[in-house]
Amino acid sequence: MNPDSPETPPPIVTGGILPGMAMIAIFVLFVGMITAFGALSGKYPGAARYVVLTVSTAMVAGVFGLLRLRRWGWALVTAGCLFMSLWNIYMSRIMHIPAILIMAGLYLLFFLYMIRTEVRERLRR
Repeated sequence: MNPDSPETPPPIVTGGILPGMAMIAIFVLFVGMITAFGALSGKYPGAARYVVLTVSTAMVAGVFGLLRLRRWGWALVTAGCLFMSLWNIYMSRIMHIPAILIMAGLYLLFFLYMIRTEVRERLRR
C-alpha cells in the first residue's frame, strides 16, 4: 500500500491540548474566579448573586476538566462561553453600553473555536 495514494486515510491526531484551548482555559479561569469572588463579596443584588456564582463555579470546574481533555470540561466551557456571549449582548442592550459587545464578541470567538473539529478530536471520554 502506497502512503501517497488517495485511499490512505489521514492519520488520527492524538496528543495534548491545543494552544488556543489553553489560552481559553486561562482566560475563563481568570474571569470565572473574579466573578465568583465578586458574587461572594456581594457585588450582585438578590438572586443574581446565586446565578452568577453557579455559572462562574461551573465554568471554573469546566476549565479543570478541559485541561485534562475531558469531554464534560469541554462541554461546560463551551456552553459557558455561549452563555456569557449572550449575557453580554443582553447587558449591553439593557445598560446601553456598546463597549460590552467587545466581551460578547470575544466569548463568541471562544465558542466558535471550541466547536471546531480539531478541538473535539483531542478530547477523551
